[in-house]
Amino acid sequence: MITSNNKIIINNNCCDTYRILVIDFGSQYTQLLLRRIRELGVYSETYSFWNADISKISNFNPNGIILSGGPHSIVNNSYPNIPNALFTLGIPILGICLGMQIMAYKLGGTVKNIVLQREFGCSEIMLLSDNVLIKDIYDYIDDDTGYPIIDVWMSHGDVVTVVPDGFNIVGVNKNQQVAIMINEDKNLYGIQFHPEVTHTKKGKNILERFIKEICCCVSSWQINNITKDIINKISITVGKTDQVLLAFSGGVDSLVTAILLHHAIGRRFICIFIDNGLLLDNSISNRVYDFCIKHYNFNIIRISAEKRFLDALIGITNPEEKRKIIGRVFTEIFSEQISNLVSIKWLAQGTIYSDVIESGMSFSVFKNVIKSHHNVGGFTGIKNIHLLEPIKYLFKDEVRNIGLNLGLPYDIVYSYPFPGPGLAVRILGEVKKEYCEILRKADSIFFEELHRHDWYKKVSQAFAVFLPVYSVGIQGDQRKYKWVIVLRAVETTDFMTANWVQFSYDFLCIVSNRIVNEVEGVSRVVYDISSKPPATIEWE
Repeated sequence: MITSNNKIIINNNCCDTYRILVIDFGSQYTQLLLRRIRELGVYSETYSFWNADISKISNFNPNGIILSGGPHSIVNNSYPNIPNALFTLGIPILGICLGMQIMAYKLGGTVKNIVLQREFGCSEIMLLSDNVLIKDIYDYIDDDTGYPIIDVWMSHGDVVTVVPDGFNIVGVNKNQQVAIMINEDKNLYGIQFHPEVTHTKKGKNILERFIKEICCCVSSWQINNITKDIINKISITVGKTDQVLLAFSGGVDSLVTAILLHHAIGRRFICIFIDNGLLLDNSISNRVYDFCIKHYNFNIIRISAEKRFLDALIGITNPEEKRKIIGRVFTEIFSEQISNLVSIKWLAQGTIYSDVIESGMSFSVFKNVIKSHHNVGGFTGIKNIHLLEPIKYLFKDEVRNIGLNLGLPYDIVYSYPFPGPGLAVRILGEVKKEYCEILRKADSIFFEELHRHDWYKKVSQAFAVFLPVYSVGIQGDQRKYKWVIVLRAVETTDFMTANWVQFSYDFLCIVSNRIVNEVEGVSRVVYDISSKPPATIEWE
């Protein structure tokens, strides 16, 4: 358990007999790397480079260390520094991209900038010799050279031009630049590409080889054990008499948190559901709400606050400002509820790792804030209330697996993610009730057709976006200037990267025609074909 001011976070490390430490140099993919490691059944944590002193690393007692990529350059001396002693601990180390460059530079190698030959995107690596890290891991054999080739994802402008003493070059790119360097005697490994992204087809195999064969880790990070440990720690943390108030949205994160609380402390918690007027049709009021009452008899207090939220958003167009206003109003309402419930000692939230990452509140000072979340640190100022976040360091797929493990229905656990600020961040510009109604109707039609054409379970996330721009249309032989709706649908395994869904033209035509004909105020429908990166999944 970690305590910070009045925040209590359950640190899920019951099943971490084997553990990998990721030292973060500011890569946007660091958390994806953590997820890949956990998928292999091995617990992982990340320390920022500025907080990764040798004593702390030794206390963590990792089986292996991975140095992440990052946006900085060794060449201009702006790179994140780490202790030289890290490489003398006798612990296997894998450097990825910038991590490899730092390893090379620290151990006496040379790194140079390659402006004209920098690589961003898919690339091919030629494997020059057998070694423990990549033995028998390749995509195909090159017909001309006979060497094995692996397809990888690159993102770098610097390269290692001279490897340190004791290292062998075992992989090069098409420009004959160092792509893989290894010192097997000291268990030090460097790769220029990113194995954690899906574009590196054999990336997971390479990580598994490092973690399980080189670091000798055994899969012990399993959902059943994690679930039991979280329940046990909630019970110990809250005690036998304290009352808990849960910020309940009806989404999978808050629902799983509620079920965990139910198993840990019985009925000693109250769910507060705030209808902020920014929800989709039939979100909590029907299926999830009925399920919770029928199967668990949850005590759910429903508060209608549409006018309060919409009034606070009048004239606001900046998405970050919208998020912060929504967070402030949520905090005000919860403060009012807590003042009426004097026995409440704890405020629980379904915060997960992606919320923390995208809010820029993770471990690296080099990360950019992609977007703030109203449920990240929003309630820490409420007097005499401790913040309980039992799933804060779990990824979405882990939360969903816990939900299934606890007996939640598949269709509820795998319902599409919905942002905390709701439709406010799917309406570009100012939020108005009229826009919310239009967007809800368009979104409902999109969902109906996804179900009707058997697409719903094949798509990871889908929604409509309201654009506050007029577009000319013709209805009833008259020119009409009305609004534009954007449809968005993606396929992803981790929500850190995503590809747009390639619907058939017939399907898109059906959805578009229905929206234009059935939703008053819409003259045009467009489809978003942007992948993540460079775009995000949500528009704001």
